[in-house]
Amino acid sequence: MRPTERRPVIGFLTDFGLDGAAATCRGVMLSICPDAQIVDIGHTIRKYAIRDGAFLLRFALPYFPMGVHVGVVDPGVGTERRPIGIRTGRGDILIGPDNGLLVSPADALGGIEEARELANRDLWLPSTTSTFHGRDIFAPVAAHLANGDAGFDEVGPAVEADTLTRLPDHQATTSDAAIDTVVTYVDSFGNIRLAGGAEELHAAFGDIEDGAPLVVEFGAPPLLETTRFGSTFGAVPVGASVVYIDSLGNLAMADNQGNLAARLGIGHDRPVRISQG
Repeated sequence: MRPTERRPVIGFLTDFGLDGAAATCRGVMLSICPDAQIVDIGHTIRKYAIRDGAFLLRFALPYFPMGVHVGVVDPGVGTERRPIGIRTGRGDILIGPDNGLLVSPADALGGIEEARELANRDLWLPSTTSTFHGRDIFAPVAAHLANGDAGFDEVGPAVEADTLTRLPDHQATTSDAAIDTVVTYVDSFGNIRLAGGAEELHAAFGDIEDGAPLVVEFGAPPLLETTRFGSTFGAVPVGASVVYIDSLGNLAMADNQGNLAARLGIGHDRPVRISQG
C-alpha cells in the first residue's frame, strides 16, 4: 500500500456483547481485508433493541470517514428478513439486516442512493449457518467491499428503497406551553433522549433561558419531576435534573452527575409531557 492511500474503514456495531462473537466477525473481516481499520461503534446495545442500534449508528456515522459499515442487531436472523446493503448519498455502504436498523443512519449520510439484497454467495463464507449471519454473511460481504475485490453491484439484486423496513418515527407535538414527546433512547449515563428538539422547545416556551422551571410528567404509570432547563449539565446543582438539547439537537433530560433513568425507573418508549413550572 502506498503511503498516500487511506486504509479502508469499517464501522462495526452489534448487540453481541463481549463474549467473543464480535471478535469473531472482526477476524473474518481482517482475513479478507487485512488493511481494514475496524472501528467498534458499540457491542453492548440492549439485546434485540433495533431502535437503539439505529440511534447509535445515526449518532456516530456522520463523524466517520466514508467507508463500509456493518450493523448487526438481528432478532430475525435466519428468517425471511433480507440481508441488505445500502449505498448512501455520501458514498458509504451500510451492511446488515432489513429490519429498520440501517435506514435512519442512511438518511443521516445523504439518503438511500441504492439498495441491494446480499444474495451473492461467492461473497459469503463458504459454510453458513442460520443463526450467525454477522459472521457468515455481513462480515465477509463488508470486507470484500472494503478490500475493493467486489463492487456494490456484485452483492446481489437491486431492491426498491421504499420496500426496506423503516422503524416508526417518534414525533413530538407542541401545544400552549407544553411538549408531548416520548423516550427514544436511554444512554449508559442514564440520560434520556426524547423526540423533538430546539424547534419544539421554542414553539412551546419561546426563548427559554437557563434555570427556567419546568415540570416533566412521565406517563404509564404517571410520575412528576420538577426540573429546570439548562444549556449544560452544570446549569443545575450536582444531583439535580435538567432538560437540555443534546449533541444531536434532540430534547433530552439528565441528572447532573447522576443516573436519571435509574433514579426514576424510566425506560424506552415512555410517554413524556414537558410543561412550564
